Amino acid sequence: MQWPDSDFPEDPYPGAAPPSSFVHVDGVSHATIPGSHGWTVDGTDLDEWLATRGAPPSAGRVPVLSYGSNKCPSKITWLRAALGLGADPVVVLRAATTDVAAVWAAGLRYRDGQRPAVLAASPGAAEQHAVWLATPAQVEVLDRCEGRGDRFRLARLRSGTVRVEDGTLVEAPWCYLGHGKIRKPLLVDGQLVRCADVPQLRALALQGEPAPDDGLSATTVTSAPDPDEWPAALFTYGLLQPGQPSWELVAPYAAGEPRRTWLPGQVADTGKGYPAWLAGRRGSTPGFVVPLRDPVGMFPALDEYEGDEYRRIRVALPDGTVCWAYAWQGATTGLIPLPAGWPPA
Repeated sequence: MQWPDSDFPEDPYPGAAPPSSFVHVDGVSHATIPGSHGWTVDGTDLDEWLATRGAPPSAGRVPVLSYGSNKCPSKITWLRAALGLGADPVVVLRAATTDVAAVWAAGLRYRDGQRPAVLAASPGAAEQHAVWLATPAQVEVLDRCEGRGDRFRLARLRSGTVRVEDGTLVEAPWCYLGHGKIRKPLLVDGQLVRCADVPQLRALALQGEPAPDDGLSATTVTSAPDPDEWPAALFTYGLLQPGQPSWELVAPYAAGEPRRTWLPGQVADTGKGYPAWLAGRRGSTPGFVVPLRDPVGMFPALDEYEGDEYRRIRVALPDGTVCWAYAWQGATTGLIPLPAGWPPA
């Protein structure tokens, strides 16, 4: 399904949004559908769809929680025209959040005099928002739009939970949080005012004072986001597993004990002394998930070690936890499926 921008006007703030996850390009939003083998757009795998447009794949993007107008297609088109967002597709995934809420800010927007949203801690709250899978270049534009370092700060959010439409848990997403006085949460009679409870026209008339803080646990980011930073975990299923010959490449970066888990897909013998994980094939691949302390520092050497036969992708474990994994992309002729329970304990 596709929708033109005219279906989702930007005014009044925060604007309207499609009823599903979507990819926005050329003034049109294309429904993005979750499935057992990943996201699809117009019946095509999301990464393949992006590749046909010369755009970075999912693995080249970072998750940015959007709780205001940035999930509105007309706003995205404004970002392209006014702030140089460019023509690359914008990937926006619907997300459910808990224990945080979009609340009205103390001050108004310079651009149009409307009252913007800010995020605040809200125990027990459950809301629907969105996650941009943003390229580093797109984050630069969002920085300018949000007034990073002035009106908003960019941070890794630790409060609450964020889970996108396919059930994937987005741990510590990037998020723009109120920074300047006019972007502190508004207190009316000592209480936060949730955007879900009060529409823009009524919000404009609110009288109150800025809250001292937003109550969130979040770490301010001072550098540009690197896609390799998220997630800080690796699924190993072959020679990189603990106790296997190449574990020494991973061990210095392990931030905790590896735990046994599995991924959907088939594991096969390449006949070259190492296995291949075939994502999307029927089966179950056992392995370990390893928490990482410095994925950005580890992956250049590990990518070189895996070579052109493998592609590093983000995958979701059965519990929704996201980790990196090396999927086989070499020739599949002659590969022999390995038995259930491989490798031996």
